[in-house]
Amino acid sequence: MRRATAIGVGEIEAVYRAQIGPLRRVARAITGDAETARDVVQDAFASAISGRLGYRPTGSLDAWIWRIVVNRAISERRRLTRARRLAYVGRGLELSLNGGAGEYAAPLAAALAQLPERQRLAIFLRYFADLDYEAIAAVLGISSGTVGASLHAAREALRAALAAEEVQR
Repeated sequence: MRRATAIGVGEIEAVYRAQIGPLRRVARAITGDAETARDVVQDAFASAISGRLGYRPTGSLDAWIWRIVVNRAISERRRLTRARRLAYVGRGLELSLNGGAGEYAAPLAAALAQLPERQRLAIFLRYFADLDYEAIAAVLGISSGTVGASLHAAREALRAALAAEEVQR
């Protein structure tokens, strides 16, 4: 068992300053709402600061904080009803895509909302937060090989969904 290592508030603040944008984008994509995402990130950092004495360095500090944010966002999303959750996730994804997906923004958001949770989170962390496989593995508590498999399966499902959308047009 690894011993807890105290980390300073300054170290947590440095992660906050460096990662606030990507953290909010991923939280928004998970929860579907910008205000909720801001609250989730703020709560996660408050939790990190209050829990810093129990930090166990099994991975990077960044990964530890990412995991707190993702878990908080998932918990918040679970509080929503299924119908509201899908609507919020779709809206959050469309807004997070910032028009970069053009005419595919709405169909892509809908397809992403239908992915299994691990695949959706892997996509968010890879493409919205630009984390590498090792960091994603640490955040999700899985192996980097599983990250690769999850991303591959998610991309295939998204390709199929977008191709089906194109046929319908």
